[in-house]
Amino acid sequence: MVCNVTSLGLNGVAGYPVTAECALSGGLPAFDVVGLPDAAVKEARERVRSAVKSGGFDFPVSRITVNLAPADRRKGGTVYDLPILVGILCAGGQLSLKKEQNSAFIGELSLDGRLRPVSGVLPMALAARRAGVRRLFVPADNAPEATLADGLEVLPVRTVEQLARHLAGEEPISPAPPWRDELPPVQGPDFSEVKGQEQAKRALEVAAAGGHHVLMSGSPGSGKSMMAKRLPSILPDMTRAEALACTEIYSVMGFTTRERPMVRRRPFRSPHHTISAAGMTGGGSSPRPGEISLAHNGVLFLDELPEFRADVLEALRQPLEDGQARISRVSGSVTYPSRFMLVCAMNPCKCGWYGHPSGRCTCTEQSVRRYLSRLSGPMLDRIDICVDVPPLDYDELSGASAPAESSEAIRARVNAARRIQTERYGPDGPACNAQMGPHELRTYCQLDEDCRRLIRGAYDRLGLTARGYDRILRVARTIADLDGAADIAAHHLAEALQYRPPEHLRT
Repeated sequence: MVCNVTSLGLNGVAGYPVTAECALSGGLPAFDVVGLPDAAVKEARERVRSAVKSGGFDFPVSRITVNLAPADRRKGGTVYDLPILVGILCAGGQLSLKKEQNSAFIGELSLDGRLRPVSGVLPMALAARRAGVRRLFVPADNAPEATLADGLEVLPVRTVEQLARHLAGEEPISPAPPWRDELPPVQGPDFSEVKGQEQAKRALEVAAAGGHHVLMSGSPGSGKSMMAKRLPSILPDMTRAEALACTEIYSVMGFTTRERPMVRRRPFRSPHHTISAAGMTGGGSSPRPGEISLAHNGVLFLDELPEFRADVLEALRQPLEDGQARISRVSGSVTYPSRFMLVCAMNPCKCGWYGHPSGRCTCTEQSVRRYLSRLSGPMLDRIDICVDVPPLDYDELSGASAPAESSEAIRARVNAARRIQTERYGPDGPACNAQMGPHELRTYCQLDEDCRRLIRGAYDRLGLTARGYDRILRVARTIADLDGAADIAAHHLAEALQYRPPEHLRT
């Protein structure tokens, strides 16, 4: 007898339907799993055998063949334990799925019949909904996350015995209530603790409002890393669509929990400069998301930027433009979303003190140029905002100046600017000004005669490229949004031009 049980699989961060075809036949007892299973799927045979016996059922003494269809796609993980068990018991007549039409099963089994949580539940639940599945049986710890896929009835299963009683109609399992995705409070350091550095704080505010890439340059101890770590406190709130996109990636990586099944605050990733290109963009024999995907809809902070390997920095160029990372391996290709805001910090030279008033720099001009040459021109051209972070004087540091503005006040302006952008572009348009395409630039970045005269003079003087010109318009549009202005004015454009890379970085 053959029994087909619907399950789900993962390809990157996208789920797809999988059918576990379980057949019992005559011959010597055997248990084979086919359909390109990996080692974890093959080991399901022993987990299923023990769980069947622990649940009070008889394990069939016959030849068991399980085919995971489509058989030409590689299957991985422990998600198929539960559908294999259900298929074997139904094929042997010990369970029945007649009352469970359009149902799917996912979950890992323990040897005593309990269900353990699995990774990637949200993208699989979304795929189940698209495939017409009405009921999804998942481990109880995964139920809150699965309910984020609206329009799907999620049944939390704790043990094999509980599932058997439900399928027999003896003790139905109650559907899991929808997860209440309340926005958690902003935690972490505040901008009110930052003394001075008004220009750098203004640049970070503009960057947060428009999703622009930022490069901060300054001597050690000037506050670059400190301000970058406070950037999450002023980032705009995520929409539900953005939160679900982030949650899918974190779910695949196993970073979601029963208590926090949804990512509601924008991610902030800060990898060490020794990271490899595969660690940054993703990879491995079975490709996994990298740091740029974990920073999707959030911030990727690269401290000591020139210390990163050249191949790592060059690997960022395409994701910065396309918003996705495509990884190709012998087993196939996967595409991960990677729409992030790049924030970088660097010293002006190897020793860090070039241009410092103390004159303590020991670097030669040649060594300074060699240090800065680690940043390629195409990489710098993808940076929207460059700002110098000068050392503080004693009065600023001692607290004699006025108290600094809080992150809450800055975030209020950032959220107001993002609301303007959301209303302007609509649900199907760019999420922020940094993602504007040619059509949006022509429509929403019209310049008057004063602005055209200003940027015409700057174009040749700064040696702008076509990409650099578009980025200036995007930053100017964000500055105008922070002012609540309908059109870009000359002073908005002038501020945007000030954020271009300084001469010592462009030479």
